[in-house]
Amino acid sequence: MRNAVLGAFAMLIMVSVGLFWWQGRAQVEEGAPPPMAESETPAVDPLELPAAEAVDQLGPAPPEATELSREQRRFFRYDRNRDLTISRNEMLSSRTAAFRKLDADGNNLLTFEEWAVATVKRFDGADSDSNRALTQAEFATTAPKKRPKKPCRC
Repeated sequence: MRNAVLGAFAMLIMVSVGLFWWQGRAQVEEGAPPPMAESETPAVDPLELPAAEAVDQLGPAPPEATELSREQRRFFRYDRNRDLTISRNEMLSSRTAAFRKLDADGNNLLTFEEWAVATVKRFDGADSDSNRALTQAEFATTAPKKRPKKPCRC
């Protein structure tokens, strides 16, 4: 019984393979020109480059470069793949270095204690007269430092 089932299964597979092979024959495309005989092929030097006279011809004008606004430049700093949308990963990728500075034990979890220690250190560094309060001048020192722009290598 088992041999009969295996034989029938093998026969079914062979018939299906034959059917696909028969259907997959190459056919000549309708309306295609007949193949050229070898005597009709034009003699072309394979090393000769085709030439075209480009006299009095103008191509399209190059695109104008537009000046980006400050907000557009900020947007494109986050949009790494330039698909005009900022994914969550793109938004968070710029914050990973700051997160790693705060994550003291390196377990990728920021506890309140780790955040508080970093905040207290920053507060103590800004409190120059050690009176446990920040004046406007002291608070101004906590602003992010602007990095100098790299010179253009034009």
